[in-house]
Amino acid sequence: MSNQELVVLGQSSGVDACCPGLLTTPLDEGQAADLAKVFKALGDPVRLRLLSMIASQAGGEVCVCDLTPAFDLSQPTISHHLKLLRQAGLIDCERRGTWVYYWLLPEMTDRLAGILTRPAGTPLPDPGETAGTAS
Repeated sequence: MSNQELVVLGQSSGVDACCPGLLTTPLDEGQAADLAKVFKALGDPVRLRLLSMIASQAGGEVCVCDLTPAFDLSQPTISHHLKLLRQAGLIDCERRGTWVYYWLLPEMTDRLAGILTRPAGTPLPDPGETAGTAS
């Protein structure tokens, strides 16, 4: 994982680093743009299904030959979707002979979960107190 991806999600490279959530710290422009790329990768139903199939695979990895038959799409189209998931930092892969094997990068999904999670017991701001809204 690159340092840019760590910064994107509000993480430092330290093991005990804590990422700010959307409800606790506003994202800056760069963080929002980079995070949007990850959500864009997840915003396609085919890519979301591929990620789910990879993440739920017993043994932690799956061959592309097992993914392709689940879709009514060509192999190059499936490869394109997998490439976008890789570029977003959600999965990684390795070629073994003729086939490519994919696995989930749980660090990224854990960071996404952290960003989207509100600290337990923390109330949401009162809509009437939010700047720019009429009460």
